[in-house]
Amino acid sequence: MTSAPTTLPRGVTGRRDRREPPRGRADRSQARAGLLFAGPAVVLFLVFTVLPVAGALGLSFTDYDILSPPTWTGLDNYARLLGDETFHTTLWNILFYCAMFIPAMIGLSLLLAIALNSRLPAMGVFRIVYFIPVVTSPVAAATVWTWMLNGQYGPVNELLGLVGITGPAWLSDSDTAMVAIVVVTLWQGVGWNMLVYLAGLQNVPAYLYEAASLDGAGRLRTFLHITWPSLRTTTFFVTTLSLIGAFQLFDQAYVMTKGGPGNATLTPVYQIYETAFNRLQMGYASAQAFCLFLVIVAVTVLNTRVNRDQVPE
Repeated sequence: MTSAPTTLPRGVTGRRDRREPPRGRADRSQARAGLLFAGPAVVLFLVFTVLPVAGALGLSFTDYDILSPPTWTGLDNYARLLGDETFHTTLWNILFYCAMFIPAMIGLSLLLAIALNSRLPAMGVFRIVYFIPVVTSPVAAATVWTWMLNGQYGPVNELLGLVGITGPAWLSDSDTAMVAIVVVTLWQGVGWNMLVYLAGLQNVPAYLYEAASLDGAGRLRTFLHITWPSLRTTTFFVTTLSLIGAFQLFDQAYVMTKGGPGNATLTPVYQIYETAFNRLQMGYASAQAFCLFLVIVAVTVLNTRVNRDQVPE
């Protein structure tokens, strides 16, 4: 029995169109295009990030003051760090700063996000207003806040005086100087994390809130059992970035207090700056920088492990 020949549509020959490039050739062409577009960014990253970091790592094992060639000292700079009381003070200062800054940042940004997560009129205007400090120059903002927190003629103490409160010498007292820096950094950074939380809130399924409303759950129970668990990943993200940024604190401490009074606001980055550019001890400053890098990595890993069970896969 002979089968009938298969009839192909007109114009179809059953052969592969020779004008279509082979699959392997198309893949190679796409790979070359990807390398072409990514190449400049990779080169810039290598030249301006990897090479300086590698050079600083090499300098951390030398004694170098810019004016003379570096001399190899091995691990002497790192051994010196172990007995450097000032560097230890900076680490305690930054840990104290984090203990105040991180919880306040999470709480304020989350409260603002919840308050602005509505469709009421002018919500967009309020979001812009709270985000404006984020795009403000840290040096300019710190300069203005230095005037506002002046213990003698600053507007903050003037306002406190109107309600019968004697304002402290914010930046001249070791008990309040770090608190003042926390206030300024919160003012400037809360807007960014507010937007991050807003994005997280808008990803919470609406049917969860509808089910909670039908069950008669109040606002507090809804927040504790729906909103907060749904924002665990967002909170982990905010906490991690806030920790990394906190350990790199420099601008506010430099402009507002110069690390004082009595090293109360001296931060690791500020001390690295002083060591490198005022004392010209580039080798020792490089060793301080890499020790700070290891501390940041350790804190980040610890934060990841602590929050591992709280963050859904």
